[in-house]
Amino acid sequence: MSYSLDTPSAQTLKSEAKHLRESRASSGQPMTHSEALEHIARAHGFRDWNTARAALPDRVAVPFQVGMRVKGFYLEQPFTGLLIGVQLLGNMHSFTVTVQFDEPVNVTPTFMFAALRHRVVSTVDIHGVSPALRGNGQPQMRLMRA
Repeated sequence: MSYSLDTPSAQTLKSEAKHLRESRASSGQPMTHSEALEHIARAHGFRDWNTARAALPDRVAVPFQVGMRVKGFYLEQPFTGLLIGVQLLGNMHSFTVTVQFDEPVNVTPTFMFAALRHRVVSTVDIHGVSPALRGNGQPQMRLMRA
């Protein structure tokens, strides 16, 4: 299962339930914590709290976000660019990132001809290193904040 960055975490839903309980209590309509959890789960499209809890991650840590300026190496060529897409993968330790390069990157090993890439999609771990390796053992991508 994969999660996008707009996927709420179980912790987020719990916080929403707490705020709902507080606002209802202040308006004179008290509600139990379990009622608030059920209400919030349904508001997010789940059948009930147990279904939501089973489907959602505890917390979503995102070292990379859409709109972030990045730099690094793609196929051992240096680049700077903008993250235009980020998707958290199901193992919660990897991301699929889409990088729009500031300047095209030549992905050919020789300079006899050029194969320029303006945008690439790659999988990286939480440290920004691609698990996919090149023939020489180097990662396909190394990504870091600019």
